[in-house]
Amino acid sequence: MLSQDVTYIGAFIAGLLSFLSPCVLPLIPSYITYITGLSFADLQADHPSHIIRQKTILHSLCFIGGFTVVFVLLGASATYIGSFLAQHASVIRKVGGVLLLLLGLHVCGLLPLKFLLGEKRVTVRHKPSGYIGSLLVGIAFAAGWTPCIGPILAAILAVAATEENVYQGIILLLLYSLGLGVPFFLSALAMHRFLIVFNRFKKYIPVFEKMTGVFLMLIGVLIYTNWLTRLSGYLTIFTTGG
Repeated sequence: MLSQDVTYIGAFIAGLLSFLSPCVLPLIPSYITYITGLSFADLQADHPSHIIRQKTILHSLCFIGGFTVVFVLLGASATYIGSFLAQHASVIRKVGGVLLLLLGLHVCGLLPLKFLLGEKRVTVRHKPSGYIGSLLVGIAFAAGWTPCIGPILAAILAVAATEENVYQGIILLLLYSLGLGVPFFLSALAMHRFLIVFNRFKKYIPVFEKMTGVFLMLIGVLIYTNWLTRLSGYLTIFTTGG
């Protein structure tokens, strides 16, 4: 049970890393003003009115719900496809490990990959009105993630593809979405504090980018060598005392 918990914790941490990526964190204020239709002055108020707080909460939850639906479906699909191709598991595992290693080198800046250097984000120029519009923007955000968030998500999908049951892949991507969505929601509720913290934190973004690259390379090596499965087995034996 502990081995599975470790995997779940890793998925949540991956979501946090995605939030801290240079493709997401600096754009948080823009996303929030876009989906809520509120001004920076409204959002930065120390004591926002009940209406402003209500709009912020509901629009943020709809946006988070939009990208969560897409990510969870991707997780379920990855697990289903992974189990369907189980007879070629060794080859798929090694190819996935190599790809994650390359993505990690790319994120660290050690091996720039041209096809990942351009923006791949889907944009919605004219947001549909209402909460449904915020949900659709969340779906668009997930459907066309930027190169920064893509490699991290690819790592979680690679792990989901090794899971035996579809529900495990769903839980993995649900936790990943929570890791990305919880700080977004808190930032929306306290935009004034977020901007203060962000101005102090932004100089460390390159450091977190390097940490993300190392995280991807580590997952890639563990998947390629099948040590991810072995570690899970060792943890299971250790916790059961077998």
